[in-house]
Amino acid sequence: MNSASPHGSALMDNYGSPTLEFETGRGSELFTADGTRYLDFAMGIAVNCLGHSNPKLIDALNQQAQTVWHTSNLYRIKQAEKLGQRLVDNTFADKVFFCNSGAEAVEAGYKVIRRYFFARGEIHKNRIISLRNSFHGRTLSAIASAFNPVHCDGFVVGDAGFDQVDFGDLAALKTTITENTAGIVLEPVQGEGGIRPVPKDYLASIRALCDEHDILLMFDEVQSGVGRTGSLFAYQQLGVTPDLLASAKGLGGGIPIGACLATAIVAAPMTAGSHGSTFGGNPLATAVGNAVLDELLSDDFMLNVQHAGFHLRSGLEDLVAQYPTLLSQVSGLGLMLGLRCHTDAAALIARLQSAGLLVVKAGGNSLRFLPALNVKHSEIDEALAIIERVLSEYPEQT
Repeated sequence: MNSASPHGSALMDNYGSPTLEFETGRGSELFTADGTRYLDFAMGIAVNCLGHSNPKLIDALNQQAQTVWHTSNLYRIKQAEKLGQRLVDNTFADKVFFCNSGAEAVEAGYKVIRRYFFARGEIHKNRIISLRNSFHGRTLSAIASAFNPVHCDGFVVGDAGFDQVDFGDLAALKTTITENTAGIVLEPVQGEGGIRPVPKDYLASIRALCDEHDILLMFDEVQSGVGRTGSLFAYQQLGVTPDLLASAKGLGGGIPIGACLATAIVAAPMTAGSHGSTFGGNPLATAVGNAVLDELLSDDFMLNVQHAGFHLRSGLEDLVAQYPTLLSQVSGLGLMLGLRCHTDAAALIARLQSAGLLVVKAGGNSLRFLPALNVKHSEIDEALAIIERVLSEYPEQT
């Protein structure tokens, strides 16, 4: 049966009908079939952390592709064990579970939280609290935890064991915690919610509440992790350590991979058969993941991310000062930056795309800047020049 969409594709319509298509990519650049060049400050929504067609990632991918791609977790996978050990060596964690996406990593974290209290005989502790305007993925429990009506309508039945409180409202969080609360999940830097870093004092208070009530703290660093904020994970510069952490996106540099990190005591109940993933931690994905960490853990890499982030942020703040009727403020950490607008953000994104710059929309009527972590300062300058030119052409500026 031919049931293709009206726009000619057999794909479901959940992504709309995008028309822009790319043929090749190199570093911070993308090219269409006719050679039109775009400067990419979206990077697959923070996935291509080392840019497009990175030679070292290509080499790792090609080498592994010539030996073995997939065996399943019925067998040992040395590439996964190596990647897991490196994540443990460079974070709070003692144990790692590999999967294929951020949503799966978040789901794994939720299961670990509930399993932890189940194993202790505290079956009543099964509810998880999240912050409103969060985003944790598109699977059932991920959308139920964030409870954005746009994502939940027609999918979520009941509350699925999740509660939500407003971002920054510590009093509301305290009253929401009950004897049934098992954990709190949050993004150290909210992504879809508008690039909002969680204030350090608020984060420290949440950690203290978790300790006081014997509940687990989980960080969703799917977007903010893997060097995006100028440290391997954002929590490392915010002064608070979680019990679990979800990672993905940049971890594979463009190859699908996710990871759930946990302390030994929290991970202990995840015994053989308690969870799994057919593709998770396969040799191909973890070989590339190791190549990503080779770069991110090299000398001065994070320092360069911090410098690039400062350069981009300074330029954006100058634009806010120059165009106060169109722009409001800059937020974020490192190379995970948001530009809140007075003018319509979606319309501005469309204008920037027409001018050759790709960025992503975020909540709060804002733009999201997620360039490659190895972006050149000259490319940042080019992006800022494009933004300035586009803003100068707005009717109220002419």
